[in-house]
Amino acid sequence: MDGVQILCWLAGISLTKHENVGSQDIFTVRNLPSPAWRIFLYQLQQEAPRPKRITCPQEMESRPKYYGREFHGIISREYADELLAGIEGAYLIRESQRQPGTHTLALRFGNQTLNYRMFYDGKHFVGEKRFESVHDLVTDALITLYIETKAAEYIAKMTTNPIYEHLGYTSLLKDKMVHRLSRGRTEPRRPIKLLASCPQISSPLVRRSALKDAPEKQCYYEKIHNFKVHTFRGPHWCEYCANFMWGLIAQGVRCSDCGLNVHKQCSKLVPSDCQPDLRRIKKVFSCDLTTLVKAHNTTRPMVVDMCIREIELRGMKSEGLYRVSGFSEHIEDVRLSFDRDGEKADISANAYADINIIAGALKLYLRDLPIPVITFDLYSKFIQAAKNPNADSRLEAIHEGLLQLPPAHYETLRYLMAHLKRVTMFEKDNLMNAENLGIVFGPTLMQPPEQNALTTLNDMRQQKLVVQLMIEHEDVLF
Repeated sequence: MDGVQILCWLAGISLTKHENVGSQDIFTVRNLPSPAWRIFLYQLQQEAPRPKRITCPQEMESRPKYYGREFHGIISREYADELLAGIEGAYLIRESQRQPGTHTLALRFGNQTLNYRMFYDGKHFVGEKRFESVHDLVTDALITLYIETKAAEYIAKMTTNPIYEHLGYTSLLKDKMVHRLSRGRTEPRRPIKLLASCPQISSPLVRRSALKDAPEKQCYYEKIHNFKVHTFRGPHWCEYCANFMWGLIAQGVRCSDCGLNVHKQCSKLVPSDCQPDLRRIKKVFSCDLTTLVKAHNTTRPMVVDMCIREIELRGMKSEGLYRVSGFSEHIEDVRLSFDRDGEKADISANAYADINIIAGALKLYLRDLPIPVITFDLYSKFIQAAKNPNADSRLEAIHEGLLQLPPAHYETLRYLMAHLKRVTMFEKDNLMNAENLGIVFGPTLMQPPEQNALTTLNDMRQQKLVVQLMIEHEDVLF
């Protein structure tokens, strides 16, 4: 898209190319439903005052090496005001009379002198933003002051009619983003079957029947965006409200999982519809569970599926399965293979004859999740459930906790517990029962929000019991 087409797009005009005659392109002009980008704030940035450095006429021996001739040494506010008077955008650096050793930026804007405490830690900063030079800091400050002064009411209202909801944002400039959004909005998402909560029933057998026959609950994989402050090179527009993202650096935020670019204030309004881009997912291990399954469009992480499939193929009778450790360097090789090759990772017997290596890799994957399978915010609920002295109430409390898990976590746990239940069916050979597996997987699947060794030690019995009960009652809890 050349400059003419971009300008027309900014104005809400679409050019459709029909043919090429000699060196001339023939276009048909049509109006879009509404302008793709709103350029009012961009125009204001172009109008903002330019910085004008007021230099000190004499060399200052006390000048820090990271300041230039804009440093005037110890001068009063009043004198700084005189030096800047009548020059919009003029600035200088002075040393405080009251606090020698501290420095102040004096900046002329709106016919008054504004004073800001200056800091330096390798870069110059007044607030959150950090700049390579004082000139860049002042340029950004003047842009921000000018736009926030001239367009305060506009900025307050600019999120009320977002382009995100009407056009699928940046539809002509970012085809891949449109494809992702349209897929998310038009294709049915895979529902995860959960059990609805059941009434209080006294008999364990009747309770099991009621739980098993309870209506299915349809849940969908929702994912919030992983926004991080970002510096955009060149003009950028918000993909939520369609307004210009002003400033020189840190103009907005970008989702590190899907690449959505929005104002910081707009990020609070964007729906939880992040569709991670596989090209942005740098690794499989230590990646958030929901992010990984959304990126691969699966119900569970491929690591869990592949490892369990391999273990059930050739390791169910292996003595001490999940309790006996494989060689750590080989487990690390499996991790690197998944991070590098994803679904193409080779974990067959030809690559790793010892099934304990695959079992160890599965435990490592679950242990390294940034949010455990049983999430931090539900940890105490499961611990309290395990402390319930009544067996029926304890089972019911665990069931209620399972229903509150995010769908990706629920489905992963369901699949894992069904597998571990099958492992216990070979107890005669592998010597692993539900209690043993609870000891192994309790701390792996459940981690306290505060990484406190004493808390973890005190909760080990409850962690073990929760997993043991989920294995023993897998058929009714899931």
